[in-house]
Amino acid sequence: MSLGAPLLVIGRTGQLARALVQAGGNRVTALGRPAVDLTNTDSIKAALAQYRPALVINAAAYTAVDAAEKDEMAAKALNTTGPGNLAALCAEQNVPLIHISTDYVFDGTRNGPYREGDTPSPLGVYGRTKRAGEEAVRLHNSRHIIVRTAWVHSSIGKNFVKTMLDLARDRDDIRVVADQYGNPTYAPHLAAALLQMATHILGNEDFTGWGIYHLAGTGRTNWADFAKEVFAISATLGGPHAGVTPIPSTDYPTPAPRPANSCLHCDKAHKAFGIAMADWHEGAKACVEALLAQA
Repeated sequence: MSLGAPLLVIGRTGQLARALVQAGGNRVTALGRPAVDLTNTDSIKAALAQYRPALVINAAAYTAVDAAEKDEMAAKALNTTGPGNLAALCAEQNVPLIHISTDYVFDGTRNGPYREGDTPSPLGVYGRTKRAGEEAVRLHNSRHIIVRTAWVHSSIGKNFVKTMLDLARDRDDIRVVADQYGNPTYAPHLAAALLQMATHILGNEDFTGWGIYHLAGTGRTNWADFAKEVFAISATLGGPHAGVTPIPSTDYPTPAPRPANSCLHCDKAHKAFGIAMADWHEGAKACVEALLAQA
C-alpha cells in the first residue's frame, strides 16, 4: 500500500511492527530500542527530527500479561508513561498518532461485544497500564487514534497459534481453556487495516474522527475452539495436530486474571474508514500456512 507520506512505527521486532513494514513497503520505517526508547524522550525527539513522519503508529508495548503482575513498574513504563511521552512529542510537531491498545482494558462481564464507549474496567496490571496509556495519549495529543485489538497472532514471535503447533509436535492431546471468548486477529490483517486508516487520515486535511476504534478479527471463539481450528487446518496441510480437551479457567490458573468475554465490536471503524476486518478463520488459515512453510 502506498501511503504517499512517511510513516514511523515505534516497535521493530513485534508481530504487528513487522507486518506493518511488510505491508507498507519503503514508506514505513520501524524503530525499536535502542534507537527509540519510549522511556527516553531524547530518543523520541531524535527519531521525529530525523524521519519527520507524517504519522506515527505506536506498536511498542509490554505484553507479557502474567509477568506484568510482578513487574508493574516495567509495564507502566512501556504501556503508560512511554505512550504519554510519545503523544506529547508528536503533538509538539503536529504529528497524528495511532496508538495500539488491547481488549484487556475490559473486565469481560458484558454480554456481547464491547463497543468503544463502554466503560473499561481492567482486571490485571497489563490491562490497567494499557488503559492508563490510552488516557495519557488522549491527554497529550488531540490528534490521536487509539486502536484496541485482540488475540493477535502471526508467523513470528510468541503467540497462541505457534504455541499450539509446537505443543502438538510432542503431545497427542492438549488441555485448552474454553470459557474465555474473544476475536483472534491475524497481524497482517490488522496491519493492512491500520495502513488503510493512516492513508485516510493523511488524505483528508479536515479529518475530525479522532478517538477510540476497535479492530479485531470478525467472529468470536474461545481458546479451545481456536486450537481445534488451528489443528484442523494443520492436519489438512500435513502439519502437527492434536486432540483438544476443553477445560474451565479454574483448571488453568494464571497470575493475571483474564476477561471471560473480551469480544470487540468493530462497526465504528467500518463506518469511519471503510475497514472490513477478515473473518478470524481466514487469519488462522493464513497463519498456519505461513508457520508450516517455515518448518
